[in-house]
Amino acid sequence: MILRYTILYVEDVPATLDFYERAFALSRGFLHDSGDYGELATGETRLAFSSKALMHRLGKTPGRAEPKAPVFELAFETDDVRAALDRALAAGATLLQDVREEDWGQTTAYVGDPNGYLVEICSPVQLPSAG
Repeated sequence: MILRYTILYVEDVPATLDFYERAFALSRGFLHDSGDYGELATGETRLAFSSKALMHRLGKTPGRAEPKAPVFELAFETDDVRAALDRALAAGATLLQDVREEDWGQTTAYVGDPNGYLVEICSPVQLPSAG
């Protein structure tokens, strides 16, 4: 098994793709002609979005994302957390936690996207050596 994609349910797929392209410098991989499904190229695993309207047509009832009471987060890694945070804020993200140096040696910041999803902007984690 491999994790191929993660799908977030949103009201407006094209607007969400546009936000993530501007906020996090991601590239659009695909947008269906209907506008109900799209993907961003993020390496091996794709970040995808499906419209809530499509999910309702398929018999699903998606819940509402709440960044102050999240059940998961997206994490984007960068060598310059401050610059990435500034870019995300300029694109319309909501600041939830400013840049902070964590005890484990990682730099983090948190924003909410326009759909209410929690997004972490972080530096690479320095894992201890195996030997």
